[in-house]
Amino acid sequence: MAGTSSGCNPDMAPSVWLCPEPEASALPCPRWLTEYERTTVAKFSGPRQREYLSSRWLIRQAIGHGSKCPARECEPVSGRPVASVRPKGWHLSLSHSGGISGCAVSDQPGIGLDLEPLNRHPHWQKVVRRWFTRTEQDWLLANDSHEDFLRVWTLKEAWLKATGRGIAGNLQTLEVRPDFSLYGDRHDSGWQAASGELEGFLVTLVYQRDHILLPSGGLLAGPTADLDLDRVVPTESPLPFSWHRPIEPGN
Repeated sequence: MAGTSSGCNPDMAPSVWLCPEPEASALPCPRWLTEYERTTVAKFSGPRQREYLSSRWLIRQAIGHGSKCPARECEPVSGRPVASVRPKGWHLSLSHSGGISGCAVSDQPGIGLDLEPLNRHPHWQKVVRRWFTRTEQDWLLANDSHEDFLRVWTLKEAWLKATGRGIAGNLQTLEVRPDFSLYGDRHDSGWQAASGELEGFLVTLVYQRDHILLPSGGLLAGPTADLDLDRVVPTESPLPFSWHRPIEPGN
């Protein structure tokens, strides 16, 4: 099993960390940002800038929780933050929704996170008819359950992130059947999915492991207005992953 090269001891289970964005209307650009991050955040303003800065704070906290290294010593790669630069060997997936940021971290590749408010997609039937498989359309429309739709939607989003693909043309590469058995288009083993509810959000993670292993994580107290990385950040609520399924090769 791959680990880090930093000498920090990794958690073997993937973890997911959430945080609310600060309520301040404007946030400073902290000194710990990389040059790439400074250039990127300068292109944003308002809520988009606040989201970006908050997520960069969370990424460092998430890597720190996984690697047991101080958050200030953690750094993602430039561009899409799918891995760590410091300490090396960590794989990441980021999600935002409704003023909440989430970051999943794993010491193995193949990880995808999606979080959605439980009340999102009031007209979900249109999405099902346009983008889902015929099997999914039949049972979801017959059940008429927004909760079932939302779980299927987050599973598909997390699957595409974990396998490195976008939504366009790929939503049917994971099929969810009426008993919530999962079938993907990958033939390597160990793919699995887990989800749980926290603070009005459904949080879904897709990841790859050689054996059954439930994720951990929780909701962190959000960053202060100065985005301080040195303060001790308590976990306000644990994230209960109460639902879990393997992802089988498609047939």
